[in-house]
Amino acid sequence: MLTKETVVHGVTLRDDYDWLRAPNWKEVLRNPDLLPDEIRRHLEAENAYCKALMAPTRNLQHDIVKEMRGRIKEDDSSVPQPDGPFLYYSRYRKGAEHPLICRRPRAGKGREQVMLDADALAEGKDFFDLGDTAHSPDHRLLAWSADEAGSELHGIRVRDLESGQDLPDLIGDTTGDIVWASDSASFFYVGLDADHRPSRVLRHRLGQPPAQDELMHDEADAGMFVDIDRTQSGRFLLITISDHETSETRVVDLDDPQGAPRLVAPRQVGRQYGLDHHGETFLILTNAEGAEDFKIVSAPLADPDPAGWRDLVPHRAGRLIISHLCLRGRLIRLEREDGLPRIVIRDLTSGDESSIAFEEEAYGLGMDPGYEFDTDVLRFIYASMARPAETYDYDLSTGERRLLKRQEVPSGHDPAAYKVRRIFATAKDGERVPISILHRADTPLDGSAPCLLYGYGSYGSAMSASFRTRPLSLVDRGFVYAIAHVRGGTDKGWRWYLDGKRENKRNSFTDFIAAAEALAEAGFTRRGRIVAEGGSAGGMLMGAVANMAPELFAGIVAEVPFVDVLNTILDDTLPLTPPEWPEWGDPIRDVKAFETIRGYSPYDNVTAQDYPPILAMGGLTDPRVTYWEPAKWVARLRATMTGGGPVMLHTNMEAGHGGAAGRFDSLKDTALAYAFALQAVGAGWPEARAEV
Repeated sequence: MLTKETVVHGVTLRDDYDWLRAPNWKEVLRNPDLLPDEIRRHLEAENAYCKALMAPTRNLQHDIVKEMRGRIKEDDSSVPQPDGPFLYYSRYRKGAEHPLICRRPRAGKGREQVMLDADALAEGKDFFDLGDTAHSPDHRLLAWSADEAGSELHGIRVRDLESGQDLPDLIGDTTGDIVWASDSASFFYVGLDADHRPSRVLRHRLGQPPAQDELMHDEADAGMFVDIDRTQSGRFLLITISDHETSETRVVDLDDPQGAPRLVAPRQVGRQYGLDHHGETFLILTNAEGAEDFKIVSAPLADPDPAGWRDLVPHRAGRLIISHLCLRGRLIRLEREDGLPRIVIRDLTSGDESSIAFEEEAYGLGMDPGYEFDTDVLRFIYASMARPAETYDYDLSTGERRLLKRQEVPSGHDPAAYKVRRIFATAKDGERVPISILHRADTPLDGSAPCLLYGYGSYGSAMSASFRTRPLSLVDRGFVYAIAHVRGGTDKGWRWYLDGKRENKRNSFTDFIAAAEALAEAGFTRRGRIVAEGGSAGGMLMGAVANMAPELFAGIVAEVPFVDVLNTILDDTLPLTPPEWPEWGDPIRDVKAFETIRGYSPYDNVTAQDYPPILAMGGLTDPRVTYWEPAKWVARLRATMTGGGPVMLHTNMEAGHGGAAGRFDSLKDTALAYAFALQAVGAGWPEARAEV
């Protein structure tokens, strides 16, 4: 195959594996059968090689799937959310991959209505993922969306809930998000452009051809994402235009859906804001005027210009306000301080505040706002790494908590059999990196235990220390399961994010290595007994630490890994590249950004050294991390490494970024990853071949 050569800023980049990128990749996203034969043969050969090397673990994989499935309540259901005369919820039939979307009368009399049967919709399809479901304000219709290729191209349909039939309306190439107008005669959605970017907001009136849909906003800047939501009050449509550091919001009165969107505050580089509505006021969460960890301001509905913003919840360094929500008479915020979340409720009349928090060393906490605004009840979900999720209704008037549901683990789970810990690693520059840890109470902490260390560290995403049933299949086999809260996330505030992006990106990698070293020093495991795992941008983290400290790890699991960073961020025709420049830097126009990315991009920094065993997992129709990134990385690793391995690639030929869509089908990929981890710290692959 010919080597591709590109000259950028006077530097010649050589790529021996560019041929794995299909020239018709956009068509492949829609129809995987269009993948060129030579590429298909290569990916299928890689899959066969992976299957052969993992063959000794076939029974183990089967056992892990059985265990993980045994922890899933097969006929599970969500806690019903009230809205008007109905309670809305989803549930599963026993053995079903996809949910039923249901409602029943709120008063308690009357039968359940199954509004949508996603299992029936998925029947006979290689891939099916239900997107959004949104009932109309008059409760007569259900708009729903679905992705049928894994490429995140959602079609939207509308179901008449009296007849049970879908209307003729069908809208393709959308993000799948839906917001109804108040009159239930039209709804808003986000359309994708030819480059798969969410760029247009349109209003569809029921019964009219989609070609006649009214364009509400058309974003000219390819570097900005467009999204829609509605205020909790139901009064306004929110059109949010943003990248990773700048945002702008336009509002449409849902009582007047044909009205032009009204700008709240013009975009200003570095300023972010999001809003909710209460009475004649917008309550705005923003980092304006140096509020690095965000503050909440109020602005009059009639004139929300930033000149009139007034601090309601002032900025306090180290306390990151994550999100906020308005219910009648109250402002509720979710915030994080010292790595732990809490919910704070503020009475908008008196200014009095109360909070919801827990005492465990590491836990997750989130709000479920539901549909209603005029309510005295806040729903929240709490879980720790050892304790299954608990859903509560919190009486905002009395402070009483009412447990509605505790996540069931049908095969059995005793939280007392496990220990949850939080320790800190000292990074190269002295920063303290939190590590959340789960292990069985009887696991010896003398360095003999293997460890699965998970990391992400990008886009400001914090890693919640909540309950996950899948890792128990490793923990119950003696593993220590740990999460490294590295820089690049917001686990310790917004500064934690800034210190792990662009020119500071290398901190994410050295933090992860420091976390692995700290776990070994504390006796939770030892060097060479640690399996590292991460996906997407976390997969980039995996590629980087494999290059920087291969001797530290027994194995690397990289799921849909963003490893071909330089080539991807240099290609502005890819769907996500322009919006990604604020996160990574713009190597096309900025020489320093080019040099920084070139210095850590995993694909570009593969060297002639021994590597640990590596399992890379990709999806053929993935529009976020294209399938050729892990494929190229694996090929270059094999051609360059001096020993170690093996290096394996498994590509899901019928799925995209999220893998298999069904709740049980997805267990197979997890079982493959966990079997790999067990093999890596156990028998290994003594007879592994060096190439496919």
